[in-house]
Amino acid sequence: MAKADKSAPSVDDLSFEQALKELEDIVTRLESGRVELEESIAIYERGTALKAHCEKKLKDAEARIERIVIAPGGAVSAEKTNIG
Repeated sequence: MAKADKSAPSVDDLSFEQALKELEDIVTRLESGRVELEESIAIYERGTALKAHCEKKLKDAEARIERIVIAPGGAVSAEKTNIG
């Protein structure tokens, strides 16, 4: 992404991995100090949206984690659990 790309896919359409990669790229670009002010603001705003998207994806994944429970008789079952 050379500039703030208005044709970039919607944040909501990205997988966690895609969003995280793009966020890492944005951080690298901002840390380089070689981005003009207006572009910095635009990619910072996208980075903020990507961060929120990644956090939501992680929270959703945590809510779906299943914990394996072994009953006293040795029976194994899966139990949905909410973490956090």
